[in-house]
Amino acid sequence: MELNNVKEAREGSAVTDVDVLIAGAGPTGVALGIDLARRGVRALVVERQDGLSRGARGTGLQPRTQEVFEDLGILEAVQAAGGPYPDMAQWQDGRIVSTQRMIERVDPTPSAPHSNTLMVPQWRNLELLHERLHELGGSVLFGAELTSFDQDPDAVRTRLTLSDGSERTVTSRYLVAADGGRSTVRKGLGIGMSGPELEQGAAVLADVRVDGLDRDHWHFWSAQSESSAAQRPLAGRFAGMLPLARTDIFQCMIAAPSDDPDTSPEAIRALLAATTHLAPEQIREVLWSSVFRPKAGMADRFRTGRIFLAGDAAHIHSPAGGQGLNTSVQDAYNLGWKLGQVLRHGAPDTLLDTYEAERRPIAARILDTSTRLHRSGSMRRGRDLHQLDIGYPDSPLTQELRPGVPEDALRAGGRAPDAPCTTADGTATRLFEALRGPQFTVLTLGETDLDDTALPVDPNLLRIVRVGSPAPDLIDTDGHVRDAYGSAPGVFLIRPDGYVAVAAPAEKAAEHIADALEAYLGAGALPVR
Repeated sequence: MELNNVKEAREGSAVTDVDVLIAGAGPTGVALGIDLARRGVRALVVERQDGLSRGARGTGLQPRTQEVFEDLGILEAVQAAGGPYPDMAQWQDGRIVSTQRMIERVDPTPSAPHSNTLMVPQWRNLELLHERLHELGGSVLFGAELTSFDQDPDAVRTRLTLSDGSERTVTSRYLVAADGGRSTVRKGLGIGMSGPELEQGAAVLADVRVDGLDRDHWHFWSAQSESSAAQRPLAGRFAGMLPLARTDIFQCMIAAPSDDPDTSPEAIRALLAATTHLAPEQIREVLWSSVFRPKAGMADRFRTGRIFLAGDAAHIHSPAGGQGLNTSVQDAYNLGWKLGQVLRHGAPDTLLDTYEAERRPIAARILDTSTRLHRSGSMRRGRDLHQLDIGYPDSPLTQELRPGVPEDALRAGGRAPDAPCTTADGTATRLFEALRGPQFTVLTLGETDLDDTALPVDPNLLRIVRVGSPAPDLIDTDGHVRDAYGSAPGVFLIRPDGYVAVAAPAEKAAEHIADALEAYLGAGALPVR
């Protein structure tokens, strides 16, 4: 399988005026580009490298990210490119001495159809994201390094140096920094980053082709005992080799022999031969290599005026638990619909303040989790890392208006669950199918007094889905909607990113929803009452 060789150094080179300029064509930046493109927002992604980043890097896509990818229209392709993580095999004296399951496997449920971490090499993930961006008419300008920027109350002017040495200034309404942990934009804004101290050390990462190693296990070698290796995987001599799904490639992580290790193909072969039972000649090809040093931190703020930080530019995590890439993609998913509402539908700029209000606490929580796992050395991964329990109950956008809601019930701010159901003509479908798209969704359960004329009629803004009413859009054939959303009549306003914004009783349903929509759409988008 060929690694990415996309070259587009001149693509979009004439663009000088856009709604949103996105710095960085990693998963965060390209996912944001996709979300904005499907909303009709003029956006340009710029990347200082001449092509998409190489290397398997972060391979785990958590269930919540898979739901995001389903909405963005790439999950089917990503699933075809990925697979499950294999069990761990511990080697000693040239043979496997034990195996164990490191990543818990969970059966899917009606409310959570994507229940397990999916392994996809990051280079392949990026290729699929990039292809989807092109399908929607978006573009990436490669070979364009962001060198400086300034902003005023109306616009951001960003200066780029292209790979041929020429310079260009792009004017945008907003700038989003998705340019990584060493973010030029964050440093230019003078925003600090602080976080916990992680144990010092370095590891060598490499993608290799290997002879004589089965692809049914995630292979580990250590000079220490099996028990201590499981507890402190980066201590002493250590190597891990993960067979990447749908490829003939292994991702390697090897304890570095020094703080500044050699990453040449010859050095990688020698290092693997010294740490494993493999001979240098069995490492047929070294496709990519890098040095990893664990870091953790979070930016002091995620917004300054018309400029936002997202992904690693806003928070850096230990890879323990596979949380960093997933949290970053969900930054983009949170910010994308808010930028779309402001730029396309006249929502107030204050809506954009909720990006930091919602995402910074989540980043802090994930930072704590990944740091705890890193320090413990535990290799086991469970459903607590799937990010399906993340929500925004304390957001200024969240309203729980129902009295006496049971503690274990779905509440406003929570993730909107899926549910198998049927259409009025008996066709099998899922609630996620009805929610898919860039719009808000009003979900009514049972009989309510919802008056459609009090709500926007633009389907790009709002979709109404009735379940269990006299004229239903969906039939809760097996009670899965009831199980997920409760049996009492009521109404839920579901945000474009799949979280419940408002949960209200059946009475005065339209009034509750219309009041809430003013914060998202502005009063001008609502019918005159």
